[in-house]
Amino acid sequence: MRWECRNNEKPYRIRAVLTPSTVALAAGLLLSAACPASAQETRQFSTKKGTVLVETLATGLEHPWAVEVLPDGALIVTERPGRVRILRDGKLSEAIEGVPEVVARGQGGLLDVALDPQFAKNRTLYLSYAARGDGGYGTAVARAELAEDERRLADVQEIFRMNKFTSPSHHFGARIAFDRDGSLFFGIGDRGDDERAQDPRDHAGSILHINADGSIPASNPYRGGTEGRAEIWSIGHRNPQGITFDPANGTLLTVEHGSRGGDEINNPLPGRNYGWPVITYGRDYSGAEIGEGTAKEGMEQPLYYWDPSIAPGAIAVYRGKMFPEWDGDLLVAALKYQLLTRLERDESGAIIGEERLFDGEFGRLRDVIVAPDGALLMVTDEEYGAVLRVSKAPTQ
Repeated sequence: MRWECRNNEKPYRIRAVLTPSTVALAAGLLLSAACPASAQETRQFSTKKGTVLVETLATGLEHPWAVEVLPDGALIVTERPGRVRILRDGKLSEAIEGVPEVVARGQGGLLDVALDPQFAKNRTLYLSYAARGDGGYGTAVARAELAEDERRLADVQEIFRMNKFTSPSHHFGARIAFDRDGSLFFGIGDRGDDERAQDPRDHAGSILHINADGSIPASNPYRGGTEGRAEIWSIGHRNPQGITFDPANGTLLTVEHGSRGGDEINNPLPGRNYGWPVITYGRDYSGAEIGEGTAKEGMEQPLYYWDPSIAPGAIAVYRGKMFPEWDGDLLVAALKYQLLTRLERDESGAIIGEERLFDGEFGRLRDVIVAPDGALLMVTDEEYGAVLRVSKAPTQ
């Protein structure tokens, strides 16, 4: 007989031969909650600028992808197989009904959830996901209203669907960020076909910009023209999975996966080309060189890059009260090295240093956000994933 016990790091297994004594032992283990890590567990970590606490708020989520804070302080979480759940007072709700049909295949499934800036009044939220269509799969975005009883989504409307669906099950993007005017920015990866990222008539490999109803903002570089798709903001991106605005100055920032190295932080500007796959600081997984080098006229340089790759999942700018010593720093959740990296910036916004936190302690970190109280919230992209809260340790 085998029991599998999981904590917020890695599963371990208990094996037993069925004898009266081992049956009794197993029963005792189950009754005593043998898994050592569970919701409400808190651990302490030292950082360069003080001590932090990491509290496990919930476990048992299946590949959670995103977390947001509701007006009353409860959390809303997506799970990649296609579920949206509410975490309130330490308890996870049942899956909310009405979620659009998703393709939970490879890296695809239900991805980001983003709350409308006026959510407290209109209860509107946005979901990004991998959808099925002619030719295979692609990224889509829908808006919906969360019912007052939080059991279902109402008035679900798909407001964006990428223009070319294909068979690969990776590089879908697609985290969402709201500009100050309420419009949406999000990224879509190259869908495993790198040349698509250089085609402004193809949504793949791009940062996109749409209004809340799916219409085209007047500021878009290809609006009304024939040179590119009207929704496209910038091109030349491999797989942007993190996107945010700096609350202090409105700067748009993205983080994207490179190949074997070459993960990038960018400040996408309208109509600019960010190089993939013509220029990159990474190599192919085979070790072969990619493209023409690291620079080319007419193509933008990243603000920062990693080599080797850390596999970034999300990016946030710290502008909270709990950690004033982190003000303006960038926070990037990483999958490959299972860490949170804090990138220190100077007054001009230039990145001048990096600190890596929680390396390998909690599993693959998929999302990171700054909560209204200044704490950080993270989710772990694991089969038995968790929601984590990072706060400042009390001073003695």
